[in-house]
Amino acid sequence: MHLNIYKNYQDLSEHVADEIISLVKNKPDAVLCLATGDSPRLAYKLMVERVIKEKLDFSRCTFIALDEWVGLPPSNEGTCAYFLNAIIFSPLKIDAKQIHLFNALSNDLDKECSKMNRTIIDSGGIDLIIVGVGMNGHVGFNEPGVPTNYDAHVINLDEVTQSVGQKYFSGPVAIKQGITLGLNQFLHSKKAIMIASGLKKAPVMQQALEKEINIDMPASIIRKHMNGFVMIDEDAASALKTAAASQKK
Repeated sequence: MHLNIYKNYQDLSEHVADEIISLVKNKPDAVLCLATGDSPRLAYKLMVERVIKEKLDFSRCTFIALDEWVGLPPSNEGTCAYFLNAIIFSPLKIDAKQIHLFNALSNDLDKECSKMNRTIIDSGGIDLIIVGVGMNGHVGFNEPGVPTNYDAHVINLDEVTQSVGQKYFSGPVAIKQGITLGLNQFLHSKKAIMIASGLKKAPVMQQALEKEINIDMPASIIRKHMNGFVMIDEDAASALKTAAASQKK
């Protein structure tokens, strides 16, 4: 695992955008799994601006969903699908054939999971997965206690996730379940980037990076990834031991 600490959220976001663009330049048919949420939002906006300005070609990329709230339509502004469409797919005019999202309204969610597992295999595996870190340490919707050998699955969401998740919606929403890629797929991605910013994430990152690797802190699994990168700002790194200071960018 590689730890990179950046001065602030802007600096962090610029480097994450660089990582995505660099990969696609070197591998135009890259398979990308991009988390949604506040942590990667600016990175994606910066990436999109550069892609448009530099006229970069993303037409051969494959986009894989990380997760989704079960039971909500993609038209709901708080869903992962809405986020990705608004911030990435629509501005870049990504063809629907390139996009593979979970159908969270399906009557057979297990079938949705199997379909996503097959899509990843048929695509040759995930080249780059970008994830944030939940306040309870979850990765995707892999909540504390979820085994590391799971592929895509449906999960009952932790109370912390249900509570924090309300910020993405214009009003109270019942979000009891999620559908998500599993930690096994995270570990088998060719490159993984975990990002976090802000003081509120400092205790979580300290536990994830300096305590025992444990399924009760899913984010700690990044330390087992063969090509894993933790990219955080100074605020999120503020609870780490002084040795981490040598990793500052």
